[in-house]
Amino acid sequence: MSTYRAIFANREFRNLWVSSALGNASATMISLTLAIVVDAATGSALLAAAIMFGPSLAQVLGISTLMSAADTARPRRILILLATLTAVEVGVQAAFDLSPVVRLGLALALAYGLSIGAGVRWGLLGEVLGTDQFVLGRSAMNLSVGAMQIAGFGIAGILLQAVSASTVLWIATGFAAVSVPVIRFGLRDRAPRRVARTSLAETWRANRFLLAQRRTRPLLLALALPNGLIVGCEALFVPYAGSRAGWLLAAGAAGMMTGDLVVGRFLTHEGRRIAGQALRFLLAVPFLGFAFDLPIAVLCVLVAIGSSGYSASLAQQEVLVDLTPPDLHGQVLGLEGALRTTTFGVVAILAGALADLTATAPAIVVFAAASLLTSIILTRPLHRVMRPSGWIGSPHDDGRPAEGLQTVRATGDPD
Repeated sequence: MSTYRAIFANREFRNLWVSSALGNASATMISLTLAIVVDAATGSALLAAAIMFGPSLAQVLGISTLMSAADTARPRRILILLATLTAVEVGVQAAFDLSPVVRLGLALALAYGLSIGAGVRWGLLGEVLGTDQFVLGRSAMNLSVGAMQIAGFGIAGILLQAVSASTVLWIATGFAAVSVPVIRFGLRDRAPRRVARTSLAETWRANRFLLAQRRTRPLLLALALPNGLIVGCEALFVPYAGSRAGWLLAAGAAGMMTGDLVVGRFLTHEGRRIAGQALRFLLAVPFLGFAFDLPIAVLCVLVAIGSSGYSASLAQQEVLVDLTPPDLHGQVLGLEGALRTTTFGVVAILAGALADLTATAPAIVVFAAASLLTSIILTRPLHRVMRPSGWIGSPHDDGRPAEGLQTVRATGDPD
């Protein structure tokens, strides 16, 4: 079994991890800052949820138009471009006193471009570490997400009580800008995994193939729906707790980080699949505690316990990669990530709308119950896919390659 020390000895992985951490710290500070600003200005749970999670909706456009770039473009070049665009957009948010509608529009435009970032990064991770270390590398990357969310939410929450929102946004701009040289000088300029033109036709050709696979559909649903419904709960933390929402969000990040650490580092290939079945239910049950008027400290503990259930995604993503041709790894992981974050955005807005009609606590309980019910419904199809006989063998249900896909690996990677 590999170790974190072994993968961090890889220089490229270290730089990929650092650039991802900087981006996550920036994104976390931005989302909390804008949500609090909009909530204070409008008093609307719907608008607060929309500004915090609504940009995820732009992911569906990325799935439809840009996702082929995850495998058909040079990964370092794409990551540099995305980091630069992020720094510019956040700088504009910091420099100008914008209306909530304009802020949301800018966030949506950036999210559209960033929609391919996950596919590029996860596909590159597989090349940097190889198949045997992919899950551990993914776990380490997820740990950076959790750590940066804790730091980002905590720092932003503290700073917002002492300085202006624009100052916090300038700090977030700095994090995004620093990631550009880390990517430029820390990663090799690799050739694309697949020789094809980045286009709408190529994106949909691969998407149709990936979505048509009978064994991967339950995985895509399980990665998107139960997780997305719990994000609907998290989208209501700001209207529920106000300035104390940062504690709930940080607790969720800590729980997610702990789950990824245990599942990614200490469980075997088979153990991850067994644990993943139970963790899906652990994700939802603790959030039912919002039905009671509990102290914020108790709710933080419940949120941390529940968020550890997100680590079920590690096992599901591992099987998803096993079932996918290597030259489509970037696109399938990008497709999965985009479907998941699009679900986050849709559910967050629905949760905000329900909270405006009723109250935040009942809305949180409704979405937690919906997540639990969805996991129950998916139990049988997931069991067929996750058991050993569900993933050993050809990655294609019919034994044939994807029709019309050009799968010749480019050569001539520079040193």
